[in-house]
Amino acid sequence: MPAAEVILWSKIKGRMLLGCKFRRQYGIDQYTLDFYSPEIKLAVELDGESHYRTGGQDFDRRRDAMIRSFGIRVIRILNDDVYDNLDGVWEFVWREVCARREELGISNHAGRRTRGQTGKTSRRRGEHKVPNATPPAPPC
Repeated sequence: MPAAEVILWSKIKGRMLLGCKFRRQYGIDQYTLDFYSPEIKLAVELDGESHYRTGGQDFDRRRDAMIRSFGIRVIRILNDDVYDNLDGVWEFVWREVCARREELGISNHAGRRTRGQTGKTSRRRGEHKVPNATPPAPPC
């Protein structure tokens, strides 16, 4: 994966974004999406220099139209934005996840656990069995 994809993947993998499952390098028909959430049918594409060569934007438009024909929303982010404004990119994707869930009538999964929260209990001798606290998901 290009460096920008590695960086963004580190922020959205393992349900770290509102509990939303993203897959990387996901195939749709003859195309491969950088990141895709099947739950909300959201594709996140990172665009580097190759997308701005002759014919690159026309190819992207045709590709996006075909992907949208499957009911998938496609958002595009510049690699430079990932490098220069990762917080802004994360917030943009966060807003898109919220908007997509709202469009599809899906809740924000406030009760869903996030990575590292197994729900297992721990106890030492003489202590009561208390489940791990699960912080609420950020609201959409």
